[in-house]
Parts: sequence; structure tokens; C-alpha cells
Amino acid sequence: MNRRTKTAVLGLGAALLVTAGATGATGAVASASASASASASGERQREAAALTGTAKLYRSAGDDITFSFDAHLAAKDNDDPLKATGTFEWSHYAGGDGAWAKAEVDCLLTGGKVAVVSGVVTDSDLPGAKGKRVGITVHDTGRQDRLGYSWASTGNPVETKDLPKCVGSAPFEKVKRGTGDFTVVPWNPKF
Repeated sequence: MNRRTKTAVLGLGAALLVTAGATGATGAVASASASASASASGERQREAAALTGTAKLYRSAGDDITFSFDAHLAAKDNDDPLKATGTFEWSHYAGGDGAWAKAEVDCLLTGGKVAVVSGVVTDSDLPGAKGKRVGITVHDTGRQDRLGYSWASTGNPVETKDLPKCVGSAPFEKVKRGTGDFTVVPWNPKF
């Protein structure tokens, strides 16, 4: 490539970058205007954080373990993750034995594609589980999500004592391929 061609290519590249920058700025202004219009007209704002979806965990022994989430933090409650609402539930069966439980969300924290949700068990067939707080951590990798739970070191939720809100374990479990559809909406707190 000769010097004149290189100069023309560099000039064209610079012109495209300037144009893209101007278009991006115009798009950002248009987007901000649209958001302001949506707020003024009463349309629903994006929620502050969320964890949704269902998946089965992978276990080489063939255990049937399912987790489902429907946890949300409304945009109006962005500054207080303890105002999260929703439910989550799970079941674990192996060889015909097992249990299920459902919890009412009392905290939701998300960052990037990781979520920690906690809640108090409201219904279960596991004796002693009702009224216990549990916490679960999800990593939404987009390919094979991961999950961890507060009772990982105690054996089951009944043996967990006085767990604080929004506490879970590292997401050490792998979701069974083809079953996971966890979605995490990242939280953007205003500090």
C-alpha cells in the first residue's frame, strides 16, 4: 500500500469514528429523552434488579434437583434491596426420597451476572424448614449457569441457624446442560 492510500484509509477511518461518536451521542440524547417521556407518561420503568428462571442441577448420581426463581426489586426501591419481592423454590429427590420448599424473598442483591437472594421458607414438606431463612447465589453465565446455597455446609436448611438476609454461598453447583434459563438483571445502586 502506498503512502497516499494509507493516508486516505486513515482519513476515512477517522471520519467514520467521528461520525459514530456523533451518532452515539445523538442516540444517547434520544434515549434519555425517550426515558424522560416514558417516565412522564407513567410507563413502567426498568426494575432495579431481578433473578428469574428455572434449572436442574447436574449430579453424577442422577439426583433430581430443581431451582426456580421469580425475585424482583422495583425501580422505586433501588436504594433498598430488602424491599425485593417474589418467591423461589427448590426440590431435591434421590431414589424416591427427598423434599421441596418455597420461600418468600426478603432480599435481592445483584452485580453483573451474579445474584444473591434470600428468603424465609413459607411452605415445605421438609419437617422443621418453615420459618427458616435460606440464601441462594446464582451465576448467569449464559452457557452453563452455576448455583450455590446457604445450607451447603450444614446439610439442609433446617440446620441453618440465624442466617442474615442476602447471604448465600459461592455458586459451586453446575446447572444441567439444556435446563438452565436463569436471568440476572444487574443492580445499579446510587451511592
